[in-house]
Amino acid sequence: MPLKIAIAGGGVGGMAAAIALQIQGHNVTIFEQARAFGRIGADVNLTPNAVHALDGLGIGDRLRATAARPEFRISRTWDSGEETSRLPMSAAAEEKYGAPQLTIHRADLLAALESALLPDTLQFGARVAGVSQTDNGATLSFVDGSAGDYDLVIGADGIHSVIRHALYGADDPQFTGLVSYRGVFARDVAPDLPNLDSFTKWWGPTSDLQIVTFPLNRGEEVFVFATTGQKDWTEEGWTLPGDIDELREIYRDFHPEARALLNACTEVTRSALHVRAPMPRWSEGRVVLLGDAAHPMVPFMAQGACMASEDAVVLGCALEGVETEGLPAALERFAESRIPRTTRVQEGSLANDWLKKGGNADWVYGYDAWGALKYEVV
Repeated sequence: MPLKIAIAGGGVGGMAAAIALQIQGHNVTIFEQARAFGRIGADVNLTPNAVHALDGLGIGDRLRATAARPEFRISRTWDSGEETSRLPMSAAAEEKYGAPQLTIHRADLLAALESALLPDTLQFGARVAGVSQTDNGATLSFVDGSAGDYDLVIGADGIHSVIRHALYGADDPQFTGLVSYRGVFARDVAPDLPNLDSFTKWWGPTSDLQIVTFPLNRGEEVFVFATTGQKDWTEEGWTLPGDIDELREIYRDFHPEARALLNACTEVTRSALHVRAPMPRWSEGRVVLLGDAAHPMVPFMAQGACMASEDAVVLGCALEGVETEGLPAALERFAESRIPRTTRVQEGSLANDWLKKGGNADWVYGYDAWGALKYEVV
């Protein structure tokens, strides 16, 4: 019998979970607080593990129509420019892992996901206030005073998750002491720079300094990400305009090719980077968390959206054929499968040394979300 499911949050994890569950015939509604999706944000790096997961949801062609396919994943030293690792991607990754790496504008990723939803699945302008439950179901409440009853509620509502707060109490995210800057420039602005068709990370002299670049929009644009240290974050808002000249000054001693990337940007935004400690549980009764609501992480392994995509697929598999009375056990099985992996990625991202001088990418890129409940990929 189909389950009646509510998902709080219409981001990558929420929509991917809805698709996975609708494929099984469940009745799913997504409640998204935004009034519409705008073309905001610029940077989603879908590594092969995520592309493989999303391909199984039927949106692979739509993703490839707008994305770029980086040729390599490169590490370079901040001052000398020396390459310390070069991992073949694109066709090589497709052959090895079953899917390529795709870099895509966040708006295009959301549009691809939305296109696979059944009509009226996504409800905009619906701000969730909390969740409560009994042995027979869960009630999702909204700030306008309305409420709805469901067999299952999924919290995919990000690092400030209302659902997480309702389950486990207040737990403010911790500021990492790092601020990220993001910018985009047209490829023809700097046509002579090497490696614009690859994912390249410039490792700084200290862990708070790094520049990452990769192609966007079929390679027509280049995305630039950089970080700096900051003692605290007191500004109102999490994403604000940045000072490109100030950023260039911070990186004045980097290799000329790295500085040229910042010189090509005319403007940047800045955001504080926050984290939470890994959680021992993600579910209680008929309520479960996924994505950033369960495991927010810094972007240094480029796995935030990837882990959410994996979560969605594994959750869908965990609920296959499950009746209402079996929901609590199925949700615990899902979380037990996912927590060791996402904890390892959270911790690896915070350490910020993955693939700096080579190393094993297979444990990340080779993960098969569709088979995760059948076997464990080491």
